[in-house]
Amino acid sequence: MTPRSKSSSVPHSLADFGSYVHFLETRTAQLAHGLIVVSTLSTLMMLIGCASKTQVSKAPPPPPPPPPATPVASIEANPTMVQAGQSTVLTWKTENATEVRIDPLGVVEANGSKTITPTESTSYRLIATGPGGTQESLARVTVAAVASSPQPHSDDLFATESGRQDVFFDLDQYTIRPDQQSTIINDAKFLNEHPDMYVIIEGHCDELGSTDYNLALGDIRANEVKEALVKAGVDAGRIDTVTYGKERPFCHESNESCWKQNRRAHIVAAMTH
Repeated sequence: MTPRSKSSSVPHSLADFGSYVHFLETRTAQLAHGLIVVSTLSTLMMLIGCASKTQVSKAPPPPPPPPPATPVASIEANPTMVQAGQSTVLTWKTENATEVRIDPLGVVEANGSKTITPTESTSYRLIATGPGGTQESLARVTVAAVASSPQPHSDDLFATESGRQDVFFDLDQYTIRPDQQSTIINDAKFLNEHPDMYVIIEGHCDELGSTDYNLALGDIRANEVKEALVKAGVDAGRIDTVTYGKERPFCHESNESCWKQNRRAHIVAAMTH
């Protein structure tokens, strides 16, 4: 049998062994260099891949905050009409306000109530102010004069002797019409002839409009007639005023003919002071 030949890679002498060692060192260096190159290429590919990724878009900014809420304000008086010396209660409510005041009372709490005793007819204006603006609300309190107990038949005497008629007004008006001036003159003449007589002027309205609106309108009408009588020579201290708005109509039908009769100022005699 022919013996198997030995591999040529196995050194057969010291010289061959040295060459073999040199071959291994060269091969090892080449392999190491190849590994470095492969590693470097891998790193570059990773960097290139990361750089080529699409950037994530930024989130949109948050929406702006909503505008501040507008203030809300309401005020009412109960009752809306009192006699001189009597009290009424103001009740008010507000929202979204940082400052609240009532003219003519001054600064108040955001919500509350207050008992007042006005000496004359007064409008109370609630003003609520906040970051969202200003809101107002109005309550009118009418102060009726305390009428003295009338003398027996004093009103009949006043009406009969003076030929007095009521002073009438146009719709929603308080200016005395030219055709009513003769009534003012007759009433003033009679009062100047009876200096011991005191009167109360009642302001009346038709049924159109709210109760508060007509109370305020009746108050203005009564005071317009009072001013006219004072200009005609009657002492203002002898005249008081009161408003009934639409609460005491002379005519009770719901038509224009009837409403005209209720838009009036009615003069009532009172006993001497």
